[in-house]
Amino acid sequence: MSAAALYLLEPESPGTAWAPFAGVRPLCELRAGIWRIRERWEAATGTDVAGIIGDHVAAFDDGDTPPVHSARTLSIEGPAIIGASWFAPSGAAVTTPTSTHRLTHAGTTVGWIVPAGERWTGPSETGPAVDIDGLILRGTFDLLTALERFLAADCADLGAAPADKLPEGSIVLGDPAAVVCCGAAIEPGVVFDVRHGAVVIERNAEVRHGTRLEGPVYVGPGSKVLGGFIRNSVFGPECRVRGEIASSVFLGYANKVHDGFVGHSVIGCWVNLGAGTTTSNLKNTYGPVRLDVAGERIETERLNVGTLFGDHAKTAIGTMLGTGTVVAAGANVFGTLTPPKYVPPFAWGCDGDTMTEAGFLRVVERVLPRRSVTLTPERRESLRRTFERAQHQQRSEQPTRR
Repeated sequence: MSAAALYLLEPESPGTAWAPFAGVRPLCELRAGIWRIRERWEAATGTDVAGIIGDHVAAFDDGDTPPVHSARTLSIEGPAIIGASWFAPSGAAVTTPTSTHRLTHAGTTVGWIVPAGERWTGPSETGPAVDIDGLILRGTFDLLTALERFLAADCADLGAAPADKLPEGSIVLGDPAAVVCCGAAIEPGVVFDVRHGAVVIERNAEVRHGTRLEGPVYVGPGSKVLGGFIRNSVFGPECRVRGEIASSVFLGYANKVHDGFVGHSVIGCWVNLGAGTTTSNLKNTYGPVRLDVAGERIETERLNVGTLFGDHAKTAIGTMLGTGTVVAAGANVFGTLTPPKYVPPFAWGCDGDTMTEAGFLRVVERVLPRRSVTLTPERRESLRRTFERAQHQQRSEQPTRR
C-alpha cells in the first residue's frame, strides 16, 4: 500500500448536510476524533495524501493542505488509492491483495484501488473488495459521532508516547500515566480526571489554574485552556478556550475565552465566540435533533447536537443558540438574543444584511496575524473564492453593508 499514491475524493456536491463547510473547506480537512479525516486515511494506508479531488473547494489553501484538483482535469495513474472524504478510517492498517479494486465498509464503497499501468476513471461499484474499519459520515453533525467513536482510543494511543512529569500541585483523579503532557505549561491546581479517558496536552500548549479536564480530552499545539470545566473534547492548534465545554470539536485557531456553555458543537477555524455565548444541545422533548439549513430539513438521528459554526463565524456577547443551530462561514451574529436556527454565509447581523467581500477580507487581515499566521496571496485567493461561492449559493440577493 505504501508505494501507491493516495488521493481523497470529495463529494461532487456535498449538499446541505455538510453545512457550514460545503464549499468552504475540504471535508477531509475536518476532524474526526483528534485527527483530520485526511490524517486517518494516511495512517490507514501508510502514505501521505498527494492531492484532494473536489470542485466544490477549488483553489482552497490553508497553508498545510495538499493541492486541490478538479475531477475534470486531474489524471491519476496507478498504483494509486482514492479514498472517500466522507469516510473516517479508524487508522488500522489496511492490507489489500493485488486483485483488490475497492475498499468497502458495511457494504458501501469508500475507496478505490488503481493498479499499476491503469488510469483512474471515476468511482465504481464493481470488482473485488476489502473491508476497512471506520465510520461513514452523513454530514457535519456526524463529526460528533466520530468524536464519540474515536476520541478515547486516539488519546490512549498518544498516551504511549514519552511525556513530561506533571508539575507539583496538579490534581489527578485516576492513573497519572493517563495524563500526557508534551512540552506544555501547566499551572498548579489543574484537575485532571482520567478515570474515563486520557488527557493529552501538546507542545507549547498552556493550561491555567482553575481548569478541570475530564478525559478523554486533546489540547492541540499552542492552544490555551484558561479555566473552566472541559470534557470529551478536541482542540486543534492555537485555540483559546474557557468556560464549560462538552463533547465538542474545535478545528483550530478558534477563540472562546469567556464563560458560557458550548456542548456537542463543531467550531470551525478562526471562529470567535463572544462572552456568554451559550449553545443548547438537547431539545426539551428529548427527541432527535433536526437541522434546518436554507429551508431544507436534515434528520441527524442524534439526541445531542449543539451549534455547527463555519470558518470565520463570530457571535456577539450574550448570544443564545438553540439546539441544532447552523452558523455559516463568515457570519457575524448580533442584533438578537436568540438567532434563527440557520444563519447564512457572511451574514451581517440577523436582519438580512451581508458583508462585502472587501469587508470580510479586511477582517481576515486583522485576525490572522493575532496567531502569527500570514495571509499569503494563495490563502487570500482561497478565501475570496469561498466568498464568491457563498454568494452564488444564496437564493436571493441581500442588502450589503460595509
